Amino acid sequence: MKTFLLFKARDFHPDARWSANDSANSDFVRELYVLARETIEGEQKIYRSIFSRSPSALLNQSIQSLEMLVGVLGRLKTMCSETQDGFHSQGFTRFLGMVLAELDENYLAEINEHLRHLRFKNGTLLAAGLGRANKGHDYTLSNPGPDTRNWLARMSGKRPQSFSFHINDRDEEGFRALGELADQGIDLAADVLAQSDDHIMNFIKMMRQELAFFVGCINLEAAFLDADAPLCFPKAETSPAMALSAVDLRDVSLTVARKGPVVGNNINADGKSLIMITGANEGGKSTFLRSMGTAQLMMQCGMFVCARYFSAGIAAGLYSHYKREEFLGLKSGKLDEELERMSGIADVVKPHAMVLFNESFSSANEREGTVIARDIIQGLIDSGMRVVFVTHFYKLAESVHALHAAGSLLLRAGRTDSGGCTFTVVEGAPERTSYGKDLYAKVFMDSGSVLMKEADHDSGQ
Repeated sequence: MKTFLLFKARDFHPDARWSANDSANSDFVRELYVLARETIEGEQKIYRSIFSRSPSALLNQSIQSLEMLVGVLGRLKTMCSETQDGFHSQGFTRFLGMVLAELDENYLAEINEHLRHLRFKNGTLLAAGLGRANKGHDYTLSNPGPDTRNWLARMSGKRPQSFSFHINDRDEEGFRALGELADQGIDLAADVLAQSDDHIMNFIKMMRQELAFFVGCINLEAAFLDADAPLCFPKAETSPAMALSAVDLRDVSLTVARKGPVVGNNINADGKSLIMITGANEGGKSTFLRSMGTAQLMMQCGMFVCARYFSAGIAAGLYSHYKREEFLGLKSGKLDEELERMSGIADVVKPHAMVLFNESFSSANEREGTVIARDIIQGLIDSGMRVVFVTHFYKLAESVHALHAAGSLLLRAGRTDSGGCTFTVVEGAPERTSYGKDLYAKVFMDSGSVLMKEADHDSGQ
C-alpha cells in the first residue's frame, strides 16, 4: 500500500518574493487559497467518533477523507495546468511544475483503485497462520488478485472448491468475533491510510498558510493604490557595510488607516550604525521610526514597501523597545520594567541586528536616563548592531553623537518658519529646547482666550 506523501514543506515554499510579474495572477492565488480553505473545512465535517477508534472505523474515516482529497488534487492539477505559463517567479514556477509532475492521471487513478479495493465490497480476504493450540495469529490483509477462471466458469458462477462456514444472522457474538478478526487484518492498512490522509492534509494546510501571505500582499497592494501611496520593491544589500536609504518612506499603518495623503521622509544613512532622532513631541519622530521598522520587516519578508525607493542591509533580527504607559500589572517601577525588557532583548539579540528605541528610559530623569541609554547604545554598536533611537534627552543625543561622529546620523523633527510641525524628520543637530512654550500656548492660551470670550459674553460686554 503506497503512502500518498506528495510534498514536503521546503518543496512548496516560494522564494519569499512577491514579484510584480505575478500581479496578473492574483485571481488564481485567491482561488487556490479558497480551495485550500474549503478543503480543510470539508475535512473537519467528516464524522469521527471519539468512542470508537477501531481499525475498521479508522479505515472508513480515512477513505471518506481521501476520496474527497483526490477530487481536490484533481482540481488543483487542473488549475495549475491552466495557469502554468502565467507566472515568472521561481517559487511559483517550481510549485506549479511540481504539482503537474506529481499529480499525473495514472497516480490519481491508482489512488482511486486502492480506495475502491479498501471498500471491501466483496468481503475481506485475510491470511493467517496457526499458533499455539491452533489459534490464529499474524492476520494479514491479502489482495484477492485477478480472477483466473475462463469465461465459461465465470458465466456459470463456479468457483474453486474451498472450505467455508456460515454464521446465523442472529448470532451477534459470532459477528463480533469475525469483526475482531477483520480488525486484526486491516489494522496495518488502516494505519497506513490514516497516515496518507494526514500527509495530504498537512500539505493542504501548509499551502493555505503560504498562500495567506500572498493574499495579504495582494490586499495590501490594493490598499496602497486606493490611498495613492508609493510602492516599490526594495533593494536588499547583503554586503557587510550598513546600507539604509529611502525616498518618500511612509508609515504603512497610517497610510492604510487614513485613506488620505501621508507625509513621507527621505533618509540617507548608508554606513551609519547609529541614528538619533530628536525634536518636539508630535512632530513625526515615532511615526518615522515605525515606518523604518515596518519597511525593514517587509523587505526581509520579500514584500514591497511603502516608499518610492528603499535600500537596506539584511538584518540578523529586528527588535523594538518602546516606552509603555503605566498599567495595573506593573510589579515594580517603570524604569525597572524598561530595564527588564531591555535585558530580554540583550539575551537574544545577535550581531548585525537592528534595534529600535522609542523614548526608552524616559521614566528616569535626564541625567540617569542618559547614562543608562548611552551605555546600552555603546554596547550594541560595539557588537556590530544598528541602533535607531528616538529621544527627547538633549544630553544623550549630544554625547552619543560625539562618541560616534563618523558612524552616526542626527535627525530631528522638522518645523515650519511659523513654528508648526512638518511631520517629517530632517538632518540636523539636536536642539536644547523641546518647544514646550509652543505647547503651553496651544493648550492654555487658546483655551484661555475661549474662556475670556465666554466670560465677556456672560457679562453682557
